[in-house]
Amino acid sequence: MDFHKMSIVGKNINLEVLRSTEIGLFLDTENREHDGILLPKRYVPKGVDVGDFIDVFIYRDSEDRIIATRLDPYIRIGEFAYLTVNKVESYGAFLDWGLPKDLFVPVSQQRSLMVDDGYYLVYAYIDEQTDRIAATAKVHRYLQNEAEDLEIGQEVDLLICDETDLGVRVIINNKFWGLIFHNEIFQNLNEGQKTKGYIKAIRESDKKIDITLKKEGMAEVKDARSLIIEALHDSSGFLPLHDKSAPEAIYEELEMSKKVFKKAIGNLYKDKMIAIKKDGIHLLE
Repeated sequence: MDFHKMSIVGKNINLEVLRSTEIGLFLDTENREHDGILLPKRYVPKGVDVGDFIDVFIYRDSEDRIIATRLDPYIRIGEFAYLTVNKVESYGAFLDWGLPKDLFVPVSQQRSLMVDDGYYLVYAYIDEQTDRIAATAKVHRYLQNEAEDLEIGQEVDLLICDETDLGVRVIINNKFWGLIFHNEIFQNLNEGQKTKGYIKAIRESDKKIDITLKKEGMAEVKDARSLIIEALHDSSGFLPLHDKSAPEAIYEELEMSKKVFKKAIGNLYKDKMIAIKKDGIHLLE
């Protein structure tokens, strides 16, 4: 790896331990003109010796030195996240991203002036002039509205964003905007939450992406079957739910829609795994 030609700031990387000192370990950068990158003593795992390799995250500390840490930042280069503001200055805001040195958002990269304790969606990038990690709240330039290399039913990573009249906007795979319609939501969703979802539709007219949180079709029913059986085992073989139960009661107990619940218990009934009675469903041994 040629560290002369590429910046390692903002990256997770596996480096060899060059030497151990009272202040921590110095890690090899393959740049013999320098003494290596310091991993401070408080982050050194037990049992690590010279010659061992260790996974670290690289950033610049408050004195602008390249330094290593074993801490896991809340956001990495090329990612989106909701972060909380720790401090505001006239020239920018400093966000908590899980490391000792806060993440800087210049005033020019704020959609509106950030305030103390505010919670904002940002994108992390490398400032090429300073080689420092920074963030921007002007995220739209880094996101695509039109689907590319996505398939119906594909599992994707989601970042929950803001609510609209139609549903909840999400960021898909750190690359695309998507939408979960209100009638597809059967669980609590919070801004900044990360979860899994599935591509429900890619609209022909504008190539925008609709998301569902549950697997479609029989795959969803199969998962629901397993969840119901598990819940029955946990409740001594009985659940006070049936096909006439209110959707809210079903969701509160099992976090699934009534439509999926009815398909799943019908499936289980046919397989003679449950009995459906007036008081609810009973597990058959």
